[in-house]
Amino acid sequence: MNVIIADDEDLARRLLREYVNGEPDIEIVAECANGFETVKAVIERRPDVLFLDVQMPKLDGFEVLELIDPGIAVVFVTAFDQYAMRAFDAAAVDYLLKPFPVERFREALARARRRVSAQTGAPSPSSSDLRNAARAPGEFLQRIVVRDGAKVHVIPAGKLDFAEAQDDYVALRSESKTWLKQQTIASLETALDPGRFLRAHRSYLVNVEKITRVEPNTKDTWTAILVDGSRVPMSRSGYARFRGLLADGQNRE
Repeated sequence: MNVIIADDEDLARRLLREYVNGEPDIEIVAECANGFETVKAVIERRPDVLFLDVQMPKLDGFEVLELIDPGIAVVFVTAFDQYAMRAFDAAAVDYLLKPFPVERFREALARARRRVSAQTGAPSPSSSDLRNAARAPGEFLQRIVVRDGAKVHVIPAGKLDFAEAQDDYVALRSESKTWLKQQTIASLETALDPGRFLRAHRSYLVNVEKITRVEPNTKDTWTAILVDGSRVPMSRSGYARFRGLLADGQNRE
């Protein structure tokens, strides 16, 4: 099996390297110190197993998980046990709490071997669904990560103007640029703060703070005009939700 080790601490990478090198049928194909490096290495090297730290620079472990093939067997490695349930909810193979002895490493490796064997021909769950499962209750995305080949773009949630559904993808509009991401509009809606983002139409999710005005079209349709001049269709139910958000804001004031 090919494995990648991703951890920003040199000592942690060294320990994992020592443990892995003690296994005759495993080869380390890359070592990474931040999230961007990890995503790039996974795309280029296509490992069977990824030993992944949760807290890393650039992208955290859960963001990395969202951007890579969900068929890869992931073992989270971290010093913070509060991430344990989130790791398992996100379909990680195992969770190693630092410091851990070689025996515990071998248990995780055995689970990874079983996952790799079981993956053959099996459908992979959605990466975005895994990311959503990894979020704590009441926690919403503060930024959206998008992969473009081996490059990663980070869109702060507050700078997202709107998202448009395109089959199994969403087109994300931010600062006059559009990014395409493999994710459903429903999954993205679940991940974002409902107090800031409105399902204006079955195919559109819009940042309420970017709306300058709403114009009527027909009896049951409206158009939201955004700060940058973009026009987003608004259905009858979307308009009702928009009025509800305005009323909630006025009540809070």
